[in-house]
Formats: sequence, structure tokens, C-alpha cells
Amino acid sequence: KVDLSYNKAMQEYILKTNKDGSVITLRDVQLKLLAMAKDLDKLCRKNNIPYFLSGGSALGAVRHQGFIPWDDDFDIAMLREDYLRFQKALDKDLDKSKYLYQCFEKDDRYNVLIPAMKIRLRGTYVKEANVLLRNKCDYDGKDSDGLFIDVFVFDYCSNNYLVDLPFRLFNYSLMPLMIGLDNVGVNPVPLKKAFLNDAKLYGKLNKKSKYIGFDLTWTFKNPTKPFIFKYEDIYPTQYVKFEDTALPIAHDPNAYLTVAIAPSWRKLPPIKEQAPKHIVDIRL
Repeated sequence: KVDLSYNKAMQEYILKTNKDGSVITLRDVQLKLLAMAKDLDKLCRKNNIPYFLSGGSALGAVRHQGFIPWDDDFDIAMLREDYLRFQKALDKDLDKSKYLYQCFEKDDRYNVLIPAMKIRLRGTYVKEANVLLRNKCDYDGKDSDGLFIDVFVFDYCSNNYLVDLPFRLFNYSLMPLMIGLDNVGVNPVPLKKAFLNDAKLYGKLNKKSKYIGFDLTWTFKNPTKPFIFKYEDIYPTQYVKFEDTALPIAHDPNAYLTVAIAPSWRKLPPIKEQAPKHIVDIRL
């Protein structure tokens, strides 16, 4: 049996106390993210776009039937071919009065080292804990830093170490250059394009592979131990209970979470580590 006891007061954890004495709790953020997730799920269903919960959101769905009690973000993922259709669906069906989305294809200032897209809720504000990977898209004024859902791209890949590693190391070599230039005020567009093209080429070369994984723009993992899954472990996705609704996860959640999180994903971390970690400042 797995001990699923946790700090039950965590969801009432106060992220911010406003000047008028009101507070914003972690649960307030989770409920906003849940409403956003429902809207995106409706859009994806309407346009027949398969996607699945990723990272901690997937872990929460399986282990807690909702948010990890101390989680303060939300991640989804989809194959590149579906991501391209997803962009068109957003342009057509996204409620622009309520949401905006950011990605390199829309604004070349977008930081390609973070997830491929951020879908933001207008009228809100979030300052992330990340310092080096700031997103500098501000084309939509104050709404450019709204509460967001991250969209990760998956693509076909090789399970052969000798085939995989050279492509992966190319993007790893570009990462520090792009971070350095971006943080001294230079937008390294040519490097960003080379970075993205390397990932796209790798996916095309492995189109017939039985393996998929985070595309090569995700360079925050040991390159010798990448996130790679059998296609059949992810698709077809399945809908499971998530809070008061149902959202999609990988076909074999154990196979996915063992790689994406850890083989010990069923076990909770120590209570002292059960705390939100992404938000520095917020306004809802």
C-alpha cells in the first residue's frame, strides 16, 4: 500500500495577500487552471485534436484524481502534427476576449527553451520563479503575463542511442548561447530557428518510428537519458477523472509516469517538499 497522506492545508496555502487584506490561495489558482483546462479540452474535442496531460498534471490525475495538492501549474502535450492543427484551431475557435496564446510561430521573441506554447488567461498576472528563461512577449500589453497552461510538443524519435544523441547534443550546445544572448537584450532569432529546425528534422527522419518523446527543444534532461516512450504507451489516450471533470492521460499511465516522473511516482515526497514552486507573484 502507498501512503497518500499529505499536508491537507496546502491547498489553502496563501500565495499572496493583497493590499485590501484579501488573499489568493493555491486552490484559487488551481480552480482557474481547471476552468482553462476545460475550455481547452472542449476546443480540442471539437477539432479532433488528441492531447494528454503531461508531467505533474498527469501525475495528479493518476495519483490524486485531480491536482497534486501543492501543484501550481498545468501542462498538456501533443504530437507535432496535432500541434500544427492546434494552432489553427486556436486561431479559429479560441475565445480571444478571454485568452491569448504565445509561441515562436506567432512572435519570434518567444523563448524557445520553454514549452512550445503558453495559453494565457486575460486579466490575470503571474511572475514565474524562473529568472534565466523569461518570456519577453509583450505584444498584448498587461495580458502577456497572465496565468497560463503550458503546451509541450512530442515527436517521433529513435530508441537508438547513436542515432539520437548527435541531434540532441546539437540543441544542447545552442542552449547556453541563446540564454546568454537573450538575457543581455539580444534576440537570437537565427539560433532559435536552427534550434527548432534541428528538432523538426529529427522528428521527420524518425516518422516511421515506434517511439515518441519530448521534441528536441526540451533540453532540461540528461541527453543520454531522454524522455522516450513507446507510441502505444501514449496512444490512444484515455479520459480519467480529474477534479469534477474528465481529462485525457497516456494510454499506459504507469509506463508514462515511470519515465516522465520517476519509477517511484506512487510515493509522495516528504511533507516539507509539498509546496508550490512556480509562482513568485500573482494577480487573479
